[in-house]
Amino acid sequence: MAPPRNEHDITRCVYLFLLFVGVLTCCVSHIFLTIRFPRITRESGILAQDREVEECCNGIKNLELWGPAVNWGTDFKLNSSKECCRACKAMCDSGDSPCLCNSWVFCGDREKCGLNLGECWLKKQNNPLKPEIKDSGDEVMWTSGLIFGEGEGIIALDSMYGNLHIKLFPDCAPHSVAYILQMLEGSFCFDCRFYRGEGRGSSWDSEGNHIADAPFGPPYALIQGILETQGIPFKEIPKEACPSIERGSVAWIGSGPEFLISLANHDEWKEAYTVFGSVLPVDMKIADRIAQHPSTIQTWRKTEVSILETPVSFSVRGIKKPKELI
Repeated sequence: MAPPRNEHDITRCVYLFLLFVGVLTCCVSHIFLTIRFPRITRESGILAQDREVEECCNGIKNLELWGPAVNWGTDFKLNSSKECCRACKAMCDSGDSPCLCNSWVFCGDREKCGLNLGECWLKKQNNPLKPEIKDSGDEVMWTSGLIFGEGEGIIALDSMYGNLHIKLFPDCAPHSVAYILQMLEGSFCFDCRFYRGEGRGSSWDSEGNHIADAPFGPPYALIQGILETQGIPFKEIPKEACPSIERGSVAWIGSGPEFLISLANHDEWKEAYTVFGSVLPVDMKIADRIAQHPSTIQTWRKTEVSILETPVSFSVRGIKKPKELI
């Protein structure tokens, strides 16, 4: 026997109400999870990028940077050097405004630090390319690092083809950048030159994206050279955590001083190289021009490479102020 009409209507209203409550609960839960745990809703590619950026917050152990403090470590204690690095970075995320913090110092050695354990000193270097160093060596209990904000940490490779401006990545490759900063203090860039140049061929488009089903070389879309300063003994650069190689990436080959500038996105190279900087996009036309320099084919360990008939020499200098780039 069918229920009376009014009872049927009540049952239907109750059902619709419960359905509405269920949908509302799901929406609220989704919004909460998106805000509280944003990575849960992101695609795997962005997740990988987040992990990569998270890794890129490193410093150099047994080094104490000096300089004016903008946040006193005695009143600011953290659990790790990465947290200290991120705290400095947070003071740099202010758009076009100058960075309030461009260096940090952390004490994380339980045996050496004593009451200083966990202290995170945030500092402001007057010249980021020439940071003040108070002490270094095995007995130093501090770990220090640099953060380069907008317009900071830029060097220039000056050649007959033009000036290649490179933004350095001290948070990703602190040891590599320390070597470059040491180079800037040298009087002469010994034998600094590009000697290999290979364009993108038909394997990559003008933006550096790989063309489907095309080979990965030859040519290999790069220019290769050497960075070494007379009077400064070269020490092998350790492998460092850093971004993947994209168009404009500047990376060591092995432990240096051989290096390359990539003219394309090389996802196939994985983490084979330490990336310590990136050429400013406006200057990539200069790198492309060097790659088109007359060359001859040689075979290196069964790999065909293009060696420039005449190497392109360059000097290295630091850019003190962003206006110098104009």
